Amino acid sequence: MRHLFLNGPVQNGPFTFDTRPGKAVGIRLAAALNAILGLPPAPHLWNTVTLAGDLRHRQAEGPMIPRQRFEADLIAAKYPSGQPPVGGTLTDTDVEVANLALEMIEINLRAGALTISRETVPTCRACGHMTGTGSHPCNACGSTDTQDRTGLHLVTEHAKDRPVLDRSDIHASHRQQPKHLQHTAANVAQRLILSRTRHHGIDLSPLGLNGLVLDPRVGIHATVLAAARLHKADTAVMTVTENAANHIAAHGQHFRQHDGIRLQYTLHGHLPYDHAASLQPLYEAYRATQEIKDGFDEWFLPLLSLRAKTGTRLDQLPAFFKHYMRAHLTQPAEADESLLDAVRHSISVGGTEWITDKQALANVMATHRRVSAVTAEI
Repeated sequence: MRHLFLNGPVQNGPFTFDTRPGKAVGIRLAAALNAILGLPPAPHLWNTVTLAGDLRHRQAEGPMIPRQRFEADLIAAKYPSGQPPVGGTLTDTDVEVANLALEMIEINLRAGALTISRETVPTCRACGHMTGTGSHPCNACGSTDTQDRTGLHLVTEHAKDRPVLDRSDIHASHRQQPKHLQHTAANVAQRLILSRTRHHGIDLSPLGLNGLVLDPRVGIHATVLAAARLHKADTAVMTVTENAANHIAAHGQHFRQHDGIRLQYTLHGHLPYDHAASLQPLYEAYRATQEIKDGFDEWFLPLLSLRAKTGTRLDQLPAFFKHYMRAHLTQPAEADESLLDAVRHSISVGGTEWITDKQALANVMATHRRVSAVTAEI
């Protein structure tokens, strides 16, 4: 398998996809692209190593349950009852991910890309949480009493032989390279601490870093690579917004390649999802069925976000719905294999022109008439 598209792990917050469908864009986009390439459903990836998760678990009503189960219950509640994703789920603390992360850390330590060194970091006196620089209350307990504490940490510095983010890290055609992102991703400290104080995460005690876990911005990369390894993919393409990529790129610079698998980012934009009323006249004009509406929301709009990386505005949706319907109404009885091959090649090299090409889109639709089979995972 050459490419496998996987969502950038979604933070496991207190929401469902029914109430905040924008959270599902990356998942739906990955599912649609994998289906066009003829690949089996990939797992949905979840980021559970968050301070908000620590607080949510601590403050939960009723008897305290193990954190892993607490996170699993939250994830299960995101989906309609009895409808887990076809490809399953994977979190950033699952055994496969933790083992892979520690494996990569050890390799990077031997190569000198990472070090374990004694660092002095601002720490809360009350709870021991690393507070970061600046005078502000501890995010974990609210105390304002901090101190500089010295201890062992996992540390990295920018690679000297390459930028934090270069063209090979982005899954995009030559004309769509995000030069601004490549510049801003490098605007971080030269020296980064990759160990964190959390109640939940990939335990770094096997490295002698007791009481510390791996920074979740690194763990996200390990999650994607672990899913790719399970599916025997050569290239794992993470669907992610530009802002998210900017936030995690520096921390993932030594964790984007392992055991013959390469990780790349493919950028997508945000989508408006309060649009049903504004499109109602068009729905009526085209006599759109619920299946057509769902196909537009859950299949076409995520694909469109791959092209509209800066985001899609509400006032653009009528024109996009008309384009979607024109393609829908001109689907051939049998798809043109040469056109499909061209679309698949375009996807493999990061091209997006086919999304706004009515003929190309119609042929893709003809191979996936059961749109629900593409988007049943969400």
